[in-house]
Amino acid sequence: MSLVSQATKQQKNRFWFQAGFFTLFVLAPPLDLFRFDLTQNHFFFLGQHWTLGLDAFIAGEIGPGEAAFNLIVRGFLPLALVGGGLIWSAWRFGRLYCGWLCPHFSVVETINKLMYRASGKPSIWEKNPLPELQPNGKIQKPDRRYWPVTILAALLFAFLWALSLLTYLLPPFEIYQNLLTASLTPNQMRFLGVGTLLLFIEFMFARHLFCRFGCAVGLFQSLAWMANNKGMVVGFDRNRANLCSDCNNACDNVCPMRLKPRSIKRKMFTCTECAQCISACNQVQAQEKRPGLLKWVDDLEAIPVVTGRDSNGKRTRQPNSDDRNQQTGET
Repeated sequence: MSLVSQATKQQKNRFWFQAGFFTLFVLAPPLDLFRFDLTQNHFFFLGQHWTLGLDAFIAGEIGPGEAAFNLIVRGFLPLALVGGGLIWSAWRFGRLYCGWLCPHFSVVETINKLMYRASGKPSIWEKNPLPELQPNGKIQKPDRRYWPVTILAALLFAFLWALSLLTYLLPPFEIYQNLLTASLTPNQMRFLGVGTLLLFIEFMFARHLFCRFGCAVGLFQSLAWMANNKGMVVGFDRNRANLCSDCNNACDNVCPMRLKPRSIKRKMFTCTECAQCISACNQVQAQEKRPGLLKWVDDLEAIPVVTGRDSNGKRTRQPNSDDRNQQTGET
């Protein structure tokens, strides 16, 4: 396997994780793997009715002690396990869930790529088009014919998301049957219509802002990650920083969150650990038969990324395009 192939293998693996979890997100309600049914006022989990047992207590079938036990075991304990597990994972590995599983982030990346093909920019808020030279050495020019595809993809994803969210609240097969027979109730139509519109606007114009500031799951993961100075983070080999002179900031260009991967940790607060920057750097350096300058680091290796200082205590500086221009004699 060539160095370039090795550099892209990680992203292929991540794609399958994302695709699998997105499929699970859509199929979980119809398979009764997980959903909350408003018509029955309780959860379904792995095909079973998941209640707190309060109806039996109200009916006098169980006592206060058993009711309290049910409340802890069926209510607080699952929340603590899921929430605690997610926070611990974020504390140790960062927003790994966001970058490798989250169905919303999968849409973010897909729309980014389509918008980049259409305009040369992954977001309409990007000031300037990104370089046409790709990390793998290929040239990719903007093609306005991708705009209809981008808009259609955002609309379809918005509808699929709205439909999936509705099936998490109402019986899925009732929703699907009503949709296929054009017999949706007024409330169901309102939910799908308003939900699709709002999600379409978000996917087209504010998908990065939502991941940064609007998603509570992502925000709490970032806070937990920032509390651990030895948590996994993208590290930069500053001893070989001069090799960046041969690159067009590929790691910055591919970041779906529009971050600077060679920065210190606090400037990468919303990093999703997608490792696209690592793969891009590996692809660029592999063309010269060299290892990449970016990699995941943790424990003591992560401290310089947090402090911005090398092992000798000297403050480091991020390479940028100005450095590259000076080294190549450009003005």
